[in-house]
Amino acid sequence: MRRPLLRQLVLASGLVALTQLMTPSQAAAEARLALVIGQSAYRTVPELPNAANDAKGMAELLGNAGFTVTAAPNLAQNEMRQAISDFAGKVSASGADTIALVFYAGHGLQIDGENYLVPVDLDPKREADIPLQGVRLNDLLNTLGALPTRARIFMLDACRNNPFPALSGAGHGLAIVDTKAGAPGSFISYSTSPGAEAEDGSGADSPYTTAALTVARQPNIPIEEVFKRIRIAVAQSTDGRQIPWESSSLTTDFRFFGESSNQPPAAPGANAMALASATRSVEDWRKDLQGKDAKVAYDLVIADDTVPAYQAYIELYAQDIRTPRLRTVLERRRQMLAWDRAVAINTRASYEAYLANWDSSDLAATARRLLLRVQNRNYALPVAAAAVPVAVAMAPTCPCSAPTPPATPINPTVAPVIKKRVDDTPPPAKRKVVDTPPKRRPPPDEVVVERAPPQGPPPGAVMQGIGIGIGIGMGMGGGGRGGEMGHGDYGRSNRY
Repeated sequence: MRRPLLRQLVLASGLVALTQLMTPSQAAAEARLALVIGQSAYRTVPELPNAANDAKGMAELLGNAGFTVTAAPNLAQNEMRQAISDFAGKVSASGADTIALVFYAGHGLQIDGENYLVPVDLDPKREADIPLQGVRLNDLLNTLGALPTRARIFMLDACRNNPFPALSGAGHGLAIVDTKAGAPGSFISYSTSPGAEAEDGSGADSPYTTAALTVARQPNIPIEEVFKRIRIAVAQSTDGRQIPWESSSLTTDFRFFGESSNQPPAAPGANAMALASATRSVEDWRKDLQGKDAKVAYDLVIADDTVPAYQAYIELYAQDIRTPRLRTVLERRRQMLAWDRAVAINTRASYEAYLANWDSSDLAATARRLLLRVQNRNYALPVAAAAVPVAVAMAPTCPCSAPTPPATPINPTVAPVIKKRVDDTPPPAKRKVVDTPPKRRPPPDEVVVERAPPQGPPPGAVMQGIGIGIGIGMGMGGGGRGGEMGHGDYGRSNRY
């Protein structure tokens, strides 16, 4: 009787040890699904050989990490949309305890503050063709964000140089995406900083994927730490020319290899955000870096990748050989944060505020174009006469402080058109004529104009008050970018 019992104990202990070595998808109920897109064979611009290699390497890595991988190379627009839809179907069927990961290698573009993945059949003649021929990054984010999952991870090696001559006015790199503005549980990584261009590399893989293939294999490292190490490795291999970036709203722990937990990370929010929302101030960083070797301090601020960290380094190590490079990174980061706010607010005042500070940037032409686009919509807002912070530009303005224009009668042929201009325009504020209280409450939808007492304002002032009420009420309603979808969803909310 003892031998069978001993055999069972040995077998049980062996199973425990084996379980500890297995990947999370094997050791627990967690499902892992990955979509790997490699865009190499572009039809109208030179090929990207490294993109195909990057996709193959990541597919192998993710397969070893317990993911069920769907490889989708060289997709035209309809094929890319279908691949995303099919993958979303698999994620939905897999259940809420699913890790969904998308890796994309290829070209990416930002047009009018929107990020686009580039199908291999894209052939633009002008910037306006990109929304028609490309695939919006927000469509991918929102499609998966609408599904119940444990986590969604997006890795974009898509910030290479713009190869399309017709898009000379497009901004460099990709625009900021803030995952905290969408559904919680997302993690997004760019191969370089927002607004910067990534290198294709001189080897078989890009610098970003080369680092990811090495660092992600290390066991029991939380995802935030993985990408900190990837950022340091890429910065070192490119001599600081390329610094990967990420944003996270994860609510659970994740490790590529090793056991993940359903519990929140030990230090939520301590991951390497590249936004100016870090809790540590410039003064905190000065204290942390004081007295440290310049190389050690450099690695610390690169790992953190925040505006306060870079600012403190530049102040303390003004003579270091790395400082000019970080000064460029810091200037571009501030510019992209300002651009992100301008596009998110999307008003005449926000674009004028951006142009007042960044009139010579690569995004200035786009800012002017968007400014013209919103001018008519914002006809009731005061024109900013000087550079003002965006928060000040968006502060509510009291209509009674505006100069009173000459009284003009309302054109009855125009008023109905104004009422039907925008379906979601909030109703105008209740109209009140100062010093001329109405003698009776009019029924709904009826406007009664009565003659004021002799000591009150002339009748024209009453009509003027009504005209101003309608004009202000209708003018202040516009909120979205007429007909566009991109700025009410992922990454477009008040967040800084």
